[in-house]
Amino acid sequence: MKKLRVFAINPGSTSTKIALFEDEKVIFSKNIAHDETELKAFKTVPDQLGYRRDIIIAELVKAGYTLTKIDVFSARGGGLASCEGGVYEINESLLHHARIGFTIMHPATLGSQLAHEFAQRFGGKAFVVNPPDVDEFSVLSRITGFSDIFRESRIHALNHKEVGIRYASSLGKDYYDMNLIIAHIGGGLSVAAHQKGKMIDSNDNVQGDGPMAPTRAGALPAASLIKLCFSGKYTEKELLDRVMKRGGWMDHLDTADGRAVNAMIAGGNNHAKLIMDATIYQISKVIGACGVVLEGKAEAIILTGGLAHDAYLVSEIKRKTGFLAPVTVIAGEFEMEALAAGAIRVLRGIEDVKVYTGEPVWNGL
Repeated sequence: MKKLRVFAINPGSTSTKIALFEDEKVIFSKNIAHDETELKAFKTVPDQLGYRRDIIIAELVKAGYTLTKIDVFSARGGGLASCEGGVYEINESLLHHARIGFTIMHPATLGSQLAHEFAQRFGGKAFVVNPPDVDEFSVLSRITGFSDIFRESRIHALNHKEVGIRYASSLGKDYYDMNLIIAHIGGGLSVAAHQKGKMIDSNDNVQGDGPMAPTRAGALPAASLIKLCFSGKYTEKELLDRVMKRGGWMDHLDTADGRAVNAMIAGGNNHAKLIMDATIYQISKVIGACGVVLEGKAEAIILTGGLAHDAYLVSEIKRKTGFLAPVTVIAGEFEMEALAAGAIRVLRGIEDVKVYTGEPVWNGL
């Protein structure tokens, strides 16, 4: 069988991750760090496209690689209308939404544009795999106590799906036949109920829901938050940053680094121990809620993300939640591997490629 060559692209706020695969094997990878002063020279995110493209090509040349004979360019994507999970061939509708930032303007939107440009220039297909815009929520999970506010899907979709597929495969099963609870535990934190291949419910990883995380506030009492908004102590931006970027461990301990928190605890810092234990408590509580969503039929609880390397955190979550289902650990993040694996599944005919229509999967009641 011919080996497939996949070039994976994952732009972030201050870096661009790239990786070249032959089948599932990485033959070259690089996390390109961008100088923030250079990024500030660009007025908008779309203005960075040429800059990032040229740096990618320069890094490949430096390492002795080219982008010729690539079967598919696979990107994380972003800024799209809500869509089902899967692999999408990049079309004009998807490109348009990425360029304008249909839902959000973030450097991730450059991924699909770079993949498309490289495919046009060097040949090959261009895909987006399980973008951040994946939304598979059930209708019940969306309803809140306000008639004009609905819960939205903001999950580490790419890593969630990859971990679910890997776990099912390790048992000789199909992810789309299983009920799983997957907790991605990193700088942000998402715990989702996976029912037969659909993420039907989860906490909102970004906007203040579920467990606190190293950089997120998690759920807050609404009335207290409203009072804080009108206290005059903070601007709107300051409070949004506190909720989405500097909440959780950052707010309590002024660090998002698990190693630093563990060092505090080892040094006798009782407050750091309290915050770690509260985080574990909150993660476990949401795992329990997902167990209810799956009506007691969860076949496994999977812990993933960078903090799943933390032995104490893992052991305590296992102790608290193991009665619901067996707990397994697939620590770390597999975003680049997921981009390659999704593209390869399509090229091998294991999974159908999807067509991006630009129509949101949810438009309210």
